[in-house]
Amino acid sequence: MLDQLEAEFPEHAPRRSDAPKALDGIRVIDFSHFIAGPLATMILADMGAEVIKIEAPEKGDDLRRYPPLHPDLRHGAPFLWTNRNKRSVAVDLKSAEGLKVVRELIATADVVVENFSTGVMKRLGLDYDNCRRIKPDIIYCSVSAYGRDGAFADRLGFDPIAQVESGFVSMNGYADREGVRALSPVMDISTAMMASNAILGAVVARQRSGVGQAIEVSLFDTAVLMTGYATLQHLFSGADTQRHGNTSPDTCPSGVFQAQDRSFYINCGNDKIFQRLMAQVIGRADMATAEIYATGPERIRRRDELFAILGEAFAQQPWSYWQSRMRAAGVPCGQVRSIGEAIRSPEARERAIVTRIPHPTVGWVPNVSLPIRYSETPVVDPVVAPAVGQHTEEVLREVLGYDDARLARLAEEGGLGARRQPASADKRA
Repeated sequence: MLDQLEAEFPEHAPRRSDAPKALDGIRVIDFSHFIAGPLATMILADMGAEVIKIEAPEKGDDLRRYPPLHPDLRHGAPFLWTNRNKRSVAVDLKSAEGLKVVRELIATADVVVENFSTGVMKRLGLDYDNCRRIKPDIIYCSVSAYGRDGAFADRLGFDPIAQVESGFVSMNGYADREGVRALSPVMDISTAMMASNAILGAVVARQRSGVGQAIEVSLFDTAVLMTGYATLQHLFSGADTQRHGNTSPDTCPSGVFQAQDRSFYINCGNDKIFQRLMAQVIGRADMATAEIYATGPERIRRRDELFAILGEAFAQQPWSYWQSRMRAAGVPCGQVRSIGEAIRSPEARERAIVTRIPHPTVGWVPNVSLPIRYSETPVVDPVVAPAVGQHTEEVLREVLGYDDARLARLAEEGGLGARRQPASADKRA
């Protein structure tokens, strides 16, 4: 399944061994699952925080079963994408002993992150009020669908629901058909970035004041933000945003064109770019200076004729010809790529976005790096996403000081799940 990794992608280049980590010394207890919460905590882990992922014994995070599954990993690509640099502790939160373990872990932590349905953490006695009794300066981040309070706090939410209810889908696609959702979980991803940013802000605030706080980030709130400036455009004009396919309602010419061999996108975001496109790329200096094309609104009114002129010109030469001319002229452009083409592109290779990292079972797994480059505190070297409960014994010994007898008693009392035994007990047997 991953046979081509060595041939296609470089091995991850390690960070400087003497470089500090941005979040060194910050411990995160992570109760989150699926995408928004785990991606937020992975960002923190990449920055050097110690992230301890709490999972149900045996089953673990439901995202583990999202395809494609690797037969030797016991989880799929999506889980690998959101859970590197974490340690997994599997305890039964339905048992008194399991809850005691996580309370002890929270007492050692800086941050708690959860994205359960509203009310679950309170029923477990792990809501913010209870956690701050355990650790008064705790930073507690809840990621929810519609907030933890109010008339909609009980509603469940997933990325596609947030896309449709926020108006995001209504903006995307073509005018002659229904709006189209983004297949990428853009609302989960943006919510994760909001949550990690919020946590970082709370860490800075606590360093100044010594006071922790509760943080709430909702999928719906973030989705409305992700509609961009369309919200204010609507409030100024009273009109709803219309679907324009690959063209832009605000600039012209911006859209997809066809060269001899492939399609590409250009974005003429201002008058000067248009003038350079026409004079230096297409060879139509007359159009560059024509009064009827002088401003964006004038060009938008003549979009069809402009696109016809450009389409006829672009069809005469291959993409490589046009790309070099547009790059030299300073016209923003890019070829329309598939995912496979994008991750193998010269730009992706130059930035080392996709690399391979070692895995003890399958040899190598792919890794997609964060788009963050620190000069003094580079992100940590990636460690593969853990198996369910892979670090339970290690964490309980190292963080809580459990010995063999305490681990064996915890297992007997059901804190580690129905059939779970600590590794030390297995070895003694």
